[in-house]
Amino acid sequence: MTPVAAANPQTVAILGATGAVGQELLALLKERAFPIKELRLLASPRSAGALLPWQGQNLEVQPVSAAALQGVDLLLASAGGSVSRQWAPLAVEQGAVVIDNSSAFRLDPEVPLVVPEVNPQAALQHKGIIANPNCTTILLSLVLAPLAARRPLKRVIVSTYQSASGAGARAMEELRELSSTVLAGGEPVSEVLPYSLAFNLFLHNSALQANGYCEEELKMLNETRKIMGLSNLCLSATCVRVPVLRAHSEAVNLEFEQPFPVQEARELLAAAPGLELIEDFAANRFPMPSDVTGRDAVAVGRIRQDLSNPNALELWLCGDQIRKGAALNAIQIAELLQGIGR
Repeated sequence: MTPVAAANPQTVAILGATGAVGQELLALLKERAFPIKELRLLASPRSAGALLPWQGQNLEVQPVSAAALQGVDLLLASAGGSVSRQWAPLAVEQGAVVIDNSSAFRLDPEVPLVVPEVNPQAALQHKGIIANPNCTTILLSLVLAPLAARRPLKRVIVSTYQSASGAGARAMEELRELSSTVLAGGEPVSEVLPYSLAFNLFLHNSALQANGYCEEELKMLNETRKIMGLSNLCLSATCVRVPVLRAHSEAVNLEFEQPFPVQEARELLAAAPGLELIEDFAANRFPMPSDVTGRDAVAVGRIRQDLSNPNALELWLCGDQIRKGAALNAIQIAELLQGIGR
């Protein structure tokens, strides 16, 4: 894939370069031919010194510091909220635009929360930091936006089936190892996640709040409202961690203010940017994680009338958590700022 319009090459830094999302950012910068004058790979002192391939050479990962951020035009941060809160403001002070993949700034009213296919105009109002939404929120918003633009959206009920990749590269490796342990007749003991994912699933391991919802579920509520510009949207989420290596799935019930013909919804979703319709009712064939792993598009299908509510639709979606759910969305925001068309 090549840009339609070129932009001035930038000094780009990836903070959290050795993580799963950092590695995907590196691959996408190359794949999408993002204009780069200099690339700096940054991480914690623990990960510094690693060598990562880039354009025929090996770049050494540097420990993040004020000096390492000096002269950076674009900082792609994916190293956790506390790290972003420490370094993003300094990077902005030194002249960088920060696209942050953590939850640190997502609900800050001064910071745009952006999915380029949904609210691209918000990115242009930034004051130095742009927040990348939570992975499940990004996938959901791609489906909600074209439908809500046609008929007023009243309520969303969503259940997520979230892969190990959402907890990082170490969780993915642990799932591989513990699955082998179980198949060999052993007892799986998890060290990365609170429980073993091998042939198992459990409710999302983010912190439970006083209202009984976990942090991940509240992210979906609050971030979707902000992205969609629907401050009173009723949304309830149940988030589950499942034994899939990569790519999240979501079962979604959408209630509108009036009936929404299924065929009309299907046509809108099939034509919407960032989405791919996978739907064969005769063969009972609908989106699967294997359909979207390593791919840009979010797959949607099994669009049907809710038999309990004439104003509601049911559907199913799958999307690559590391790609569109994190790294790709960040790169697309950077392209938007640079005026790179596709």
